[in-house]
Amino acid sequence: MAARPRLAVLLVALAAFGTAVAPVASARTEAQHAPRVPHTAVLDGARLQQTKVRLDRGDPGLRRAVEALTARADKWLTQGPWTVVDKPRPAPGGDVHDYLSQAPYWWPTKAPTPENPWGCPYVQRDGERNPEVDSGTDRQDVEKTFDSAYDLSLAWYYTGDRRYAEKAGRVLRTWFLDPATRMNPNLNHAQFIPCKYDGRAIGIIDFSQSYTSVLDALALLSTGAPGWTAADRDGMTRWNTDFRDWLRDSDFGKQEAAATNNHGTFYDMQLAALAYATGDRDLARRTVLDARAKRITPQIASDGSQPQELTRTRSWHYSTFDLVAYTRMAAIGRHVGVNLWAYQGPQGQSLFKAVDYLLPAATGTAAWPHPELEFHRYAATDIVHAAADAGDREARRAVPLLEEPPGGDLWALRPAAEQLDSIAG
Repeated sequence: MAARPRLAVLLVALAAFGTAVAPVASARTEAQHAPRVPHTAVLDGARLQQTKVRLDRGDPGLRRAVEALTARADKWLTQGPWTVVDKPRPAPGGDVHDYLSQAPYWWPTKAPTPENPWGCPYVQRDGERNPEVDSGTDRQDVEKTFDSAYDLSLAWYYTGDRRYAEKAGRVLRTWFLDPATRMNPNLNHAQFIPCKYDGRAIGIIDFSQSYTSVLDALALLSTGAPGWTAADRDGMTRWNTDFRDWLRDSDFGKQEAAATNNHGTFYDMQLAALAYATGDRDLARRTVLDARAKRITPQIASDGSQPQELTRTRSWHYSTFDLVAYTRMAAIGRHVGVNLWAYQGPQGQSLFKAVDYLLPAATGTAAWPHPELEFHRYAATDIVHAAADAGDREARRAVPLLEEPPGGDLWALRPAAEQLDSIAG
């Protein structure tokens, strides 16, 4: 009879042990299936992972943003891929693999003739985009390549739909990797001016304004996207390393690094991102650190205005544009231990002040008091989000008053600023 009480005690103990082990086993299973943290250059990979977990658990607050993102990605499924080799004529050097774009604000002064097919000489009309730049060059195709790779990679990461990953892979391989269609890793013929320049340092802005999104797309795909192979990853690392070195060492790169307006800011942002993505953390950190005295101090006034951008005919666009570069560079700085938001210049210049200067117009509470050919209030939406996330109280109060960009506010899914009213130049 004594065996039965002992058996009962043993069964109770086993039951208790089972209930204690069950949560541990469940936690292990959940950890095994948790999404990987992408090694992104601008986006916060840990934050993306947390957002993915929330989405997988059915967070209703993300539903609208995901619908907007997948709507964008779905449109790319039937477009592209694009290639640098299919332009009507090669870049001035004669190599179809060289990227070619035309200066957007330069216009012909004469009607084309057989003797003068371009209508030269060309003159500048600031802020007025010459429609010629969208035909006969690679400019529109490279923008579609960058945008589609980013949207598709994000959509795959959040939904797991392999169609998005496979299409992103085809887009990237066609533009950057396949020998027959790849682009050479230089911008020697960007923003040429017919009959004047075969290429210009200023053309680096064609890539610096959005190529960092491609770096983050690559990081997303590298978390296990179907069809994205080790050879693809290695190939893109080589391309990015070669491009980083060209950007740092070429005459055009050095000229753009010396620019004192948004071109210089975007150059630093792109170089820092490329350095970080290719493993040169020292270069990335040094670039962001140098931007404090080299960029913020001379480019932002004590009241937060950006005097060089205010002289433009598109002063609102360029003020927000420059801050896209700054806020993205601040995000890169976070990865290498530099808090760019905390920096204050000798007269109190700071990124917070620069964003706060835009808040009256961004929230619609006051008119923008400077020249602007085409004002879009939503152009400031992402940079206000960025400042709010970084701790700016005024920006946090402004967030509910922001205008939603066309296609929806995607900040919850990709918390890094984009130029939402891009005029592609």
